[in-house]
Amino acid sequence: MLVKDKIAIVTGGTSGIGAAIAEEMAMEGANVVFTGRNAKSAAAVASRISSDGGKCRHVLGDIKDAKFADKLVADVLSREGRLDILVNNAGILFRGTAETCTDQEWEETFAVNVTGVFRMSRAAIPAMRKAGGGAIVNIASDWSLVAAHNAAAYGASKGAVAQLTRSMAIDHVADHIRVNAVCPGDTDTPMLETAIAGVDRETRLKRLGASIPLGRVASPKEIACLVVYLASDKAAYITGALVPIDGGNTAR
Repeated sequence: MLVKDKIAIVTGGTSGIGAAIAEEMAMEGANVVFTGRNAKSAAAVASRISSDGGKCRHVLGDIKDAKFADKLVADVLSREGRLDILVNNAGILFRGTAETCTDQEWEETFAVNVTGVFRMSRAAIPAMRKAGGGAIVNIASDWSLVAAHNAAAYGASKGAVAQLTRSMAIDHVADHIRVNAVCPGDTDTPMLETAIAGVDRETRLKRLGASIPLGRVASPKEIACLVVYLASDKAAYITGALVPIDGGNTAR
């Protein structure tokens, strides 16, 4: 098991990539605390993990709440005793160009996608330092590496996550805290629905897949497997990396 007996926080763990990360992390032996706003979805993820023999609990909350990160980490330290892994997955996407994006959409995107990552990391780093080290994995995007079409706020926010990842990696290498980012391309999640709305879903997935060198979109589990690897001791020499997992899209 890659992360056996590690204590992990996964934000945005109630659906899509976040749920897959929580499930894969538990399958690989971690004790997972995952967050989200939807109680029904959280219960469903927890049920799947428990039925597979994994250890988890969920904490309902909004990553935009300025006090949420500190409260969550304090709760984990109180109940689980330490923190080894943080996966900053919570994210939102609004479609729109710089011309059409509203102030509210811009500000909410950065509040979740950037400030949420910053606050969670700020809260987690002292706990990891005290434990002798740890691993932070941020979920960025292939749009942190190449231009985003019709998603100006999202692309800008994920570019910020990429640079924050590098900065934290250098700042905390002496604390034995590794910080990396996974950069997914098109993945079969609820977020992808914004790109395929109004068209037969399977048809649109095939069209999206045809534009990718590997010929298909990713599954959430494929992203999750990379995240768990980067969080594990198998990746002990990797820090400050932005790892694309996009079927070859950015290579082209």
